[in-house]
Amino acid sequence: MPSVTASAPGKVILLGEHAAVYGRPALVTGAGLRLRATVADAGRGVHLAVPSSGHEETTTWEAVLGTARAARAAWERYAAAPSAEAFRQVAEAGQADGGSSGAGSSAGRLLRIALGEAADSLAAANALPDPADLAPISLTVRSEIPVGSGFGSSAAAAVAVILAYRTARCAAPSSDELHRLSLEVERRQHGTPSGVDNATVIHGGVLEARRAESGAVELRSVAVDPERLRRFRIVGSGPPAEGTGTVVAAVRDLRQRDPAATEALFDRLAGLVSVLRSALGPDREGEDGDERPGTILDTLRQAHRCLVALGVVPKPVQALVEAVEASGGAAKISGAGSLAGPGAGNVLLYHPDPLRLERVLAGRHEPGTDRPLRIYDVELGAAGARLDPAQHRGAEEPA
Repeated sequence: MPSVTASAPGKVILLGEHAAVYGRPALVTGAGLRLRATVADAGRGVHLAVPSSGHEETTTWEAVLGTARAARAAWERYAAAPSAEAFRQVAEAGQADGGSSGAGSSAGRLLRIALGEAADSLAAANALPDPADLAPISLTVRSEIPVGSGFGSSAAAAVAVILAYRTARCAAPSSDELHRLSLEVERRQHGTPSGVDNATVIHGGVLEARRAESGAVELRSVAVDPERLRRFRIVGSGPPAEGTGTVVAAVRDLRQRDPAATEALFDRLAGLVSVLRSALGPDREGEDGDERPGTILDTLRQAHRCLVALGVVPKPVQALVEAVEASGGAAKISGAGSLAGPGAGNVLLYHPDPLRLERVLAGRHEPGTDRPLRIYDVELGAAGARLDPAQHRGAEEPA
């Protein structure tokens, strides 16, 4: 089996988080931080390495498939009767199979699930031998994408691992199959994800994405003014107090308690996605440096207030957003956010005067800490998942 490397970008949600889980559109973009997964021959078993987390283990194909299947069974129980306890069982299913603990164990579990789903997909196509006969492999993942910040690190890992393994074993999967398999991996991490993260990671660029009633994600490429896109900044407000799945479940509970108000917020966010798409367009005339309806500033400010109403923007992050707004800019969380804080992952900022925004951010700290705000220098509109050009071997990349 030849060595194959696949890479996938991070993702940034410009607008539409949480509402996207319930069939509303989201405006998303590939982020130019990439994760690379390399699959190669190994002497024995399955060797997994994630240098950035300090995780390294040698396990077996039986354990890999066991982790993936245990997590799949737990998720199916959760999908049939969602609850906090059922989701906890999903998150813990197969955890002990790797024989490790801590952050590294979480990284290893994600890789085992992605590899297991990729291998089982070949079994479904009658292309997989008995696990005892599977060739030993090594899988090394190196990533520029911060974990747990809203950049879609788990989606990037799922996509890159599946693309690398399937290409090494036979041929690169189609984009539809890559989406289906990586969504299964995301479900083991987040419960009921919209599918927007992995769709964005696969395709890159700037997209309007919507989950249809069938579960498929409908994508529409969005043309934008590059100068307006460059005015966005992303800062890290600190890691969320809860995982994405927990925050998504809390919003689902809010919707069950007050469906009319919650659905109204989702509808409002959907309308703002349409407005922002238009405001970013290359044919948009005039400046957006004021608070007129339809401008980027006004749209992001309204979106922030919707997310506050959903309960996913903790008070310290609200204070950061207020400081940006007072300077003439706008800001909102980008991702699931947090229920308790003080951090909520990535915050998306927009300012018609980038130098003034830099002055606002200078000297500020992550909410609740003495650490300086982390300001990411990230290309938005980045290319989607791809194979290392040296590894194509004639295989087609996902389209």
